[in-house]
Amino acid sequence: MEKAVLGRTGLQVSRLGLGGLFVSSYGAALEDARAAVKRAVELGVNYIDTAPMYLDSEEVLGKILPDIHQPLIISTKLGARPRPFDARDADALRESFETSCRLLGRDHIDILMIHEPDRPRQFDWWEDFAKAEGPVMGVLDALRAEGRIGYLGLGGTTAYDMARLIDTGKFDVVLTAFNYSLLWREAEHAIFPAAKARNVGVVAASPLQQGALANRWTEEVASGAPWLSPPRRAQFKALYRFVDEVGISLPDLALRFVLSNPAVHVVLNGARGVSDIEASAAAIARGPLPADVMKRLDEIAAMVPFRPHDEPFALPFGRAYAGAPAAGPI
Repeated sequence: MEKAVLGRTGLQVSRLGLGGLFVSSYGAALEDARAAVKRAVELGVNYIDTAPMYLDSEEVLGKILPDIHQPLIISTKLGARPRPFDARDADALRESFETSCRLLGRDHIDILMIHEPDRPRQFDWWEDFAKAEGPVMGVLDALRAEGRIGYLGLGGTTAYDMARLIDTGKFDVVLTAFNYSLLWREAEHAIFPAAKARNVGVVAASPLQQGALANRWTEEVASGAPWLSPPRRAQFKALYRFVDEVGISLPDLALRFVLSNPAVHVVLNGARGVSDIEASAAAIARGPLPADVMKRLDEIAAMVPFRPHDEPFALPFGRAYAGAPAAGPI
């Protein structure tokens, strides 16, 4: 499998990485997860991302990794553990890291990321956001000085606040989710330029938008899904017409689109089993999309250049959706 240099880390990473959420009990039984991870490595994947927030993903990987003898690059995160979680409790953050190491069966973590560093209502990491100052940085710096971690990273979902943290120059890798795919392009405006300026490695997560681009939801797009805005509905219809015209499956198109951008070093695959990882690896092997295909996809993306105001964060195709929560005080 083709590899890329992960920014200033110098690490040679496979263009396809394995996302840890779906090898947890959320996505697969242990033996299915074991088979998926082993097959991914056989196909050349050497980057695996996980986190305490991904249910028992670290524990599951800790049961699988001893069976794998090829060198791997492992990233995990700080956030949500122990509970109740206090993002400014340095001792608790150190404890969380040690727990990750124990579960993964490793004394050293290649990349340790701050999880959701850009959403203070979720985790209040920062005393000064603009300077990325808070107790977590003391913990990370100490762990790196001790040789326990290789590189520092950010793992988040906002399109602009993440760029402000990258601009501090304190981080080596950024994992960006939900804001770069066929129809969602906002990472292009701030995250990618900030990462390029600092030579920060870019890991793109959710290239299939948590299933929205994994399948064709033809009936829901045509007459269901009341949460779809009219322009987004028209956009999906245009995308489906183009899939038929170009003769490339939707998930293949989505994966290859993300890796056609040289700003992205690794794209994460949420494989639930062997067939998923084999399909993704085959898509990656087919290489970047032709320029004429990219041009048409740009035109379709331009139909809805920014996320509609009340669009669900993860489009609930195939799932019940109760609607947006009531607004809070103004």
